[in-house]
Amino acid sequence: MHWYEIKNIAQIDSPSLVLYSDRIKENINALIKMVDGRVDQLRPHVKTNKIAEVCQLMMDKGIQNYKCATIAEAEMLGRLKIPDVLIAHQLMGPKLDRLITLIKTFPSTKFSCLIDHLATAQSISKLFAAEGMSLQVYMDVNIGMNRSGIITEKAIELFNAVALLPNIKIIGLHCYDGHIRETNIGQRNILADEAFENADRLRKKIEAFSNENLALIVAGSCSFSSHIKRKDLQVSPGTFVFWDWGYKNLFPDLPFEFAALVVTRIISIIDAHTICTDLGHKAVAAENPIPRVHFLNAPQAEPNGQSEEHLVVKVADSSLYQVGDVWYGVPVHICPTVALYDTALVIEKNEVVDQWEVIARRRKITI
Repeated sequence: MHWYEIKNIAQIDSPSLVLYSDRIKENINALIKMVDGRVDQLRPHVKTNKIAEVCQLMMDKGIQNYKCATIAEAEMLGRLKIPDVLIAHQLMGPKLDRLITLIKTFPSTKFSCLIDHLATAQSISKLFAAEGMSLQVYMDVNIGMNRSGIITEKAIELFNAVALLPNIKIIGLHCYDGHIRETNIGQRNILADEAFENADRLRKKIEAFSNENLALIVAGSCSFSSHIKRKDLQVSPGTFVFWDWGYKNLFPDLPFEFAALVVTRIISIIDAHTICTDLGHKAVAAENPIPRVHFLNAPQAEPNGQSEEHLVVKVADSSLYQVGDVWYGVPVHICPTVALYDTALVIEKNEVVDQWEVIARRRKITI
């Protein structure tokens, strides 16, 4: 059997998300090997997996620091008693109240978040002072992603302003360089060097006048390999744990393998060259252009149309297939695909052995 085939597939409904636990463990081991065992350099982002059992597999390998995107993901990590959790968002409004509840509920975990604006820092200062609490934060710095973060020219001004506020303290810089997506390793390294030098220059300037050491967090799955030989920083890949078609083809130099697939069935044969499966928008991430999935056991099949519950596919000869045939698909983008499923089936030795809840796909767990 191929590694991805499931012996008891007849009992599995489709579409389904399936996880290959041995491959997940291999991907975690590969990441740790890349940093020569220095797990303190790692701060994996859990937005890809959103599953407590997957995070526990990373914890079992000694990884203690994590990054997340939502309060629900942070709660999942708090339940696991993760030592250090950075919510990589600038929290505002009710999310700050939820953060206070999170901190009170899970005292074993140190939570932090991002700021890139003085108004946010002032809100944090006021709310936490009223609770008799303090919060450590990271300043989000825009080094080219142009999605969030303060530009470096204004970062020192913000740092100084926040330093005057009570009950809040900047302890580091968050410098995400997700815009660096070059397949060519040499070009990727050049751009990563430039981004790092920009961030490190800012860090050294602030440290020089503040007499404080600042942590530095850089890089997701796209560019982290360009930074792993540097000292005094953390990298935060997330997709590595499952990998996907997009990253596998963008970054063939990285050692990760597909560990999460979607299972679908042929539900209609339309004509000599057209069939339809049950893998619609609701079952695989739809933000990218078609094709949004590639099939391991039907590699020549070409998706050419999709709606909520259907995926229309062109094939050379539809007579080779039957209604009910199972296809195993690799999503182009696994992170939002995982978020479409309440549960994932766990595969070991070609059989379903467990089911894990995608608990942090929710907007709210309890907090």
